[in-house]
Amino acid sequence: MKRLTGIVLLAVALSLAGGCTQETQNKLGRALQNYTGTNGVLDVYAGDKLVKRFINIDKISTAVSTQGSSVSRPYRFGYGVLDLNQNYKKDGDEKKVYFEFSDYSTSYIFYENPS
Repeated sequence: MKRLTGIVLLAVALSLAGGCTQETQNKLGRALQNYTGTNGVLDVYAGDKLVKRFINIDKISTAVSTQGSSVSRPYRFGYGVLDLNQNYKKDGDEKKVYFEFSDYSTSYIFYENPS
């Protein structure tokens, strides 16, 4: 019940945000997504071959400069389970890991886990 109330309050806040800037709306949307959680999958390809799969990802973030200016870096990062056998399930030998990938050279697809 408490979680449902929180979700309803966030939905009301988002509907009132119609007059906000796009960036503010994006931040509110990410806050809602972070609160409710996701079950994302990141597939990494080499050409047309699937070479890595990460599952149970709740978000992927854009790296930001640490030198005081909020300049975006050309890579993204997150945490997820490295799905070694690519079966969409966390098996006993699979662990949650940090990952990052370049915006310039990595062929990837991020999507909700279908199972």
